[in-house]
Amino acid sequence: MKVYIGEIGSPAGLLAFAVGEDGALVRLHFVESDYGPVMVEDLEAEGYAVETDETKTAGVRRELSEYTNGDRRTFDVPLAFAGSEWQKAVWTELTRIPFGETRSYGEIADALGRPGAARAVGSANARNVLPVVVPCHRVIAADGTLGGFNGGLHLKERLLEHETKVLAAATRR
Repeated sequence: MKVYIGEIGSPAGLLAFAVGEDGALVRLHFVESDYGPVMVEDLEAEGYAVETDETKTAGVRRELSEYTNGDRRTFDVPLAFAGSEWQKAVWTELTRIPFGETRSYGEIADALGRPGAARAVGSANARNVLPVVVPCHRVIAADGTLGGFNGGLHLKERLLEHETKVLAAATRR
């Protein structure tokens, strides 16, 4: 299996991403995360042949650029979810959280018909390999605190601040 990688700047710093041969987003990684630049190594360990091809990555690059510029609030790029049925359900629900809004882990569990499964939602969030596009940064603790974030809370804060600024600028127009 081949994936094609690219990088682009974002409100959370440099993003590395990989798309499959079908154009679906396979991975998105915060280069400035607490875990460092490990995406290529992870993909190779999973059996992917990693290549670069500007044409193959153009669609994802365009949508991420539009998000960064404040011109995109939802993503249309196909997503390659790899996980359990529960994880896929959580990740799909995350894509329904409107730009600039947040939901608690418990609210996500309730929306999935599993009240009391907030920890399981948190566990699925922690395994989301498509952040930003699958906006796990929009999920917070029930008390309004940010909770955890795979790349580090500083990146979660940057993404939420970006969305707040974009919405504020839109209301001033």
